[in-house]
Amino acid sequence: MRFAMRRTGLAHPHQVISRQLHRPASPLSDQHIIGPALPDDTVVNLVLDLALRVGEIQMASGAGAADVTATVIAVTSAYGLPHCEVDVIFTSISICCHRGTEVAPITTHRVVRSRGLDYTRLHELEKLVRRITAGRIEAGAASTELSQLTDAAHPYPRWAATGAWAVMAASIAVLLGGGPTIAVLAGVVTAVIDRIGRLLNRRGLPFFFQQLVGGALATGASLFVTRLGLLPGVQPALLVAAAITVLLSGLSVVGVVQDAITGYNVTAAGRATEVTVMSAGLVAGVVIALGIGVRLGMSTSAFSAPLTQSALRLPVQVIAAAAAAAAFALASYATRRALFVAAGAGALGAAAHSAFVLAGVNQIAASAAAAVLVGFAGGIASRRLRVPPLVVAVSGMTPLLPGLTTYQSMFQLAVVRTPNGLPTLMLAVAIALALAAGVVLGEFLAQPVRTGLGRLERRLAGPRLAGPLRPARRRLE
Repeated sequence: MRFAMRRTGLAHPHQVISRQLHRPASPLSDQHIIGPALPDDTVVNLVLDLALRVGEIQMASGAGAADVTATVIAVTSAYGLPHCEVDVIFTSISICCHRGTEVAPITTHRVVRSRGLDYTRLHELEKLVRRITAGRIEAGAASTELSQLTDAAHPYPRWAATGAWAVMAASIAVLLGGGPTIAVLAGVVTAVIDRIGRLLNRRGLPFFFQQLVGGALATGASLFVTRLGLLPGVQPALLVAAAITVLLSGLSVVGVVQDAITGYNVTAAGRATEVTVMSAGLVAGVVIALGIGVRLGMSTSAFSAPLTQSALRLPVQVIAAAAAAAAFALASYATRRALFVAAGAGALGAAAHSAFVLAGVNQIAASAAAAVLVGFAGGIASRRLRVPPLVVAVSGMTPLLPGLTTYQSMFQLAVVRTPNGLPTLMLAVAIALALAAGVVLGEFLAQPVRTGLGRLERRLAGPRLAGPLRPARRRLE
């Protein structure tokens, strides 16, 4: 048993699957055998399937390819597969388990078909992975628990998510300078868009057309209200900008930048294509509705709404950003603890962004600096509060998305028909990329600080009894 444990890399008897290790007869002597001794094929297939399913949930939740690769390798190493090669692209995950020179490697593949935000599921998955890497659960039990996790219903009903999207839109409208009337109207319109989007999704309509319908409905509602004069003094541009921000919040812009920076170019290209196509659908819907409004004789002055920054509005903007971030986390089915953390991240990002803009910093640099603070704070808080860093990062940057800038570019291109619309559109893209890059940089800067805090906690806790040791990942020689 001692020899078998040493050759498999398992640290404790309870991690050894109840099967005898088996090596087929080989013409090579033991001194010529290169590579680890592994469990039989049945156990290897079980572990690889478990690792693939873990990676699939992470990819579907918008995690970066580097994080997915690290998690898959940690799971396979914990169950005695010390050398596995992982290939992650946008739509699939492949694992190759090397078994030395005696037998052929085992390669398995899984396609990531469904994508959706459920941060509670992601939170429970991270708890399961921590138990796996600590050696506190066997592979069979982990596979069963993972099946229960994936089959579980969302923690909140559908109407709660719709209400959260409405609250987010109302908060964004206030953040942009709107009053109570435009906030309520933005919430109602967004709730209608969400319910129609769910209906179209059940019909299997591609997401490009769903985004087109959403943009057209938001713009059309503002045109209808303005045309009939039902709510005098309402700025239709703020209503459209709030709805655009909500529709942009579901795009994995952070994942695009993270994959590109970490060298996963194929995955970054796939994510970028998806973001581009869905953004194009949103833009098409807004442009079509604006074109119809112009043909109906609407005054173009009713569509323009320049955003003005004021120090007097800073407290209101911070509160609105906190509410928007918490609402996005609720709509994405985050845990209750994550809602408060997301609200803090949103408030921090909005306060930093407004402070930089008031100090004379341009929009791109201010967005990047605010995102760095959000990513850094999220990286630190995730360890202490046991909240996935992805939840904090995405929720914190959501109120800063360039919804109004995107709308202004569409207004300039479709209504005013001025070439200034293209630079404005590029500004919106630059702000989005600056936000994503800033979040990634902030999380990177938080890693050594988080490691140092962990060491300090262990020193203050004093010596402990020896517990399960994590198996080291060994390489073939």
